[in-house]
Amino acid sequence: MTKSAIEEFVVQFWGVRGSVPSPGFGTIRYGGNTSCIEIRAAGKRIIFDAGTGLRNLGKELEGQSNLELHMCFTHYHWDHIQGLPFFEPLFRAGNRLHVYGQVPEEVRPMSLKEHFYQRVLHANSPIPVAQLEADLVFHELTCGESFNIGDAAISTAPLNHPNGAMGYRVSWQNKAIVYCTDTEHFPDHLDENILNLAQDADILVYDAMYTDAEYHDPKSPKVGWGHSTWEEGVKITKAANVRKLAVFHHEPNHSDDMLDKIAADLAEKCDHSFLAKEKAIASVFD
Repeated sequence: MTKSAIEEFVVQFWGVRGSVPSPGFGTIRYGGNTSCIEIRAAGKRIIFDAGTGLRNLGKELEGQSNLELHMCFTHYHWDHIQGLPFFEPLFRAGNRLHVYGQVPEEVRPMSLKEHFYQRVLHANSPIPVAQLEADLVFHELTCGESFNIGDAAISTAPLNHPNGAMGYRVSWQNKAIVYCTDTEHFPDHLDENILNLAQDADILVYDAMYTDAEYHDPKSPKVGWGHSTWEEGVKITKAANVRKLAVFHHEPNHSDDMLDKIAADLAEKCDHSFLAKEKAIASVFD
């Protein structure tokens, strides 16, 4: 039976690639848009990151008015903000967008609002910022703090990424979805911040940009690039007693066929795991 909007607790994937959009015949099945997911919980629509996948979410909402949306940023690298100027609800009067995020240390004491208008909505944006008609409300976060969006409880934790990033846990009705993208594992221990955030979660969306072989490739190692592997995601999943692992932030050069191979390898190592695909929906109740 389909749950009503107030009863559902799901994650929908709108952009699943890392670093740069990768459209083409080889990325049709998994998708080529950059990071953007939507968690629907307690009747609220909570968007995480604003990569190019955000444009397609905006198209789903096109023409709707009096929307109240919540957008949480992990960080502000290009692949996590590129879709913002093309998000249709921003250009409709009567809509309200709550913006949550941490101000990068290097631009403080700039406020989140100043940072958003001056650096996220960059001067090079092809869309005039002056044309934004939605009401924007800013909620400046400190990494590690918790807050609420309606009845949904949100926890945060620092991630291991160049210039910093923030992971999120959304909890409601004793269920939880965790979003930890753009983080690099440690060579000698599991990341305690992620373990604590993900403990007993129903779904963990994890940055698994590389395979272990790619990460340690002596000809082109990826150590220090700020990303992890699906094998490390499996370790976190098992150590934190996570029910489902969603492999996310796919390497832009990974074709659908290669991702199919990774999915098959993943299935042998971790039950109820899957690779994120654009527009796919995963529910905590499944």
